[in-house]
Amino acid sequence: MYIAPTLGQARSIIWELLHDLGREVIKSSHVNNLEITLINGRKILVRGADNPDSLRGVSLTFVVLDEVAFIKQEIWEKVIRASLSDQKGRALFISTPSGRNWFYDIYKLGTEQTDEEWKSWHFTTRDNETIDPKEIDAAQRTLSSFAFKQEYLSSFDNAGADVFKEEWFKTKPEPKHGSYVIAIDLAGFEEVGKNAGSAKNRLDETAIAIVKIEDNGNWWVEKIEHGRWDIMATAVHILKAVREYKPIATGIERGALKNAVLPYLTDLMRRNNIYTHIQDLTHGNKKKVDRVVWSLQGRMEHGRISFNEEQDWKEFEDQMIMFPTAGVHDDLVDALSYIDQLTTTNYQQDFEEDEYEILDITVGF
Repeated sequence: MYIAPTLGQARSIIWELLHDLGREVIKSSHVNNLEITLINGRKILVRGADNPDSLRGVSLTFVVLDEVAFIKQEIWEKVIRASLSDQKGRALFISTPSGRNWFYDIYKLGTEQTDEEWKSWHFTTRDNETIDPKEIDAAQRTLSSFAFKQEYLSSFDNAGADVFKEEWFKTKPEPKHGSYVIAIDLAGFEEVGKNAGSAKNRLDETAIAIVKIEDNGNWWVEKIEHGRWDIMATAVHILKAVREYKPIATGIERGALKNAVLPYLTDLMRRNNIYTHIQDLTHGNKKKVDRVVWSLQGRMEHGRISFNEEQDWKEFEDQMIMFPTAGVHDDLVDALSYIDQLTTTNYQQDFEEDEYEILDITVGF
């Protein structure tokens, strides 16, 4: 069976080609139902994923899914996979990338070599010997970098809006002066062990951004701790960060998740005699993309955010460059964007200049 995203695509892509390739071994073909019978009795079926019912009820020895990135994942998982089982059939997935959706997940199964049943290949348009290299060069000069990376380089790493640039990312040693703040973007408290394979990779992570605000207002990012934790483990991670960095404020995204974790965190702080000012972080009636761009883009472009040179920032850089792209996590970027709300809050009362005295540097009183 050959499957394309729609029946019209399947017919235009493969129907005539199959007849050209198999002319000597085709016994009969029916254009109305798009079925070819070979001289040995085998059949080739051409179908579209837009009609899932047409894919059911057959036993398959081989299936080709073309432009997989544009086919719903449940077509494979709920319909096709079972049709291959009785004959131990095989499948070939072909596609131009479209962000990091489920096609990216199965591609990684082959490249990471963690499952011997999967193998992956990557080809660009330059690998196609029938296409003139001059035509590719002409396309590169005229197309956007996004379109060229996706259509000609078959790249999964093509950021949709080019919001952040790689050259904006800078590292440096810890500055001597400044105060720490912590922003927390909570994820659901799933039992991670029950989620396997690609489903596990799709789970959001809790991210704890620990940032030192310098005297000139610049940010120095100590680290962004992240993971998929249950509710108690999440509270423990927050408490450890508070104990180690003694922030002048700790912000947690307002909502049901904050309400769920706060009793555990409060109990831990009371039992360990560790306290911090906890502030609600809000969306401010802004979409995530707008909020992140407003908070981070200008600061990063003008070098007002730097990162701890002793930390591994590979995951953050990937999320930053890809933001916002469907199927790519943005938990670390989102947590860092919340720091903006903590830096604009005044934690000190108004005193006359000659009366001003810091009595406790931790709470800012």
